[in-house]
Amino acid sequence: MRRIRLIVGGALCFAALSVALPAVLAHGAERGKPSPYALIFGTVWDPDGHPLYAVQVKIRRADQKKARWELYSDHNGEFAQRVPVGPADYIVWADVKRYKLDDGRKLQAGTEVKVHIDGDERSDIGLHLSWR
Repeated sequence: MRRIRLIVGGALCFAALSVALPAVLAHGAERGKPSPYALIFGTVWDPDGHPLYAVQVKIRRADQKKARWELYSDHNGEFAQRVPVGPADYIVWADVKRYKLDDGRKLQAGTEVKVHIDGDERSDIGLHLSWR
């Protein structure tokens, strides 16, 4: 008797899922549609022109005081941050306060870079550091 209940229960669950699952997946596909974005892509360079790994990069909107995004450069010195589409200005800079070089030399952040975004585009920049 218990075995029959399990079989019937399993068949009912399968039938319910086979009817409901396509509707759920279709709804999720609409919701999961990627929204447009702009991309700020950059490279962090040391004073000798070599890309730097693990440098903290901060990005804020030009009309705000605090960084909204914080990320780190990869092994190629590169970083990328998605930002909203639309006309806006962003300020990008490297934060080297806690960055340590193996040879003991100290780096100093270069000038901040202003990036203007109009639509869903990519803007490529370079952050050039100097010796202290």
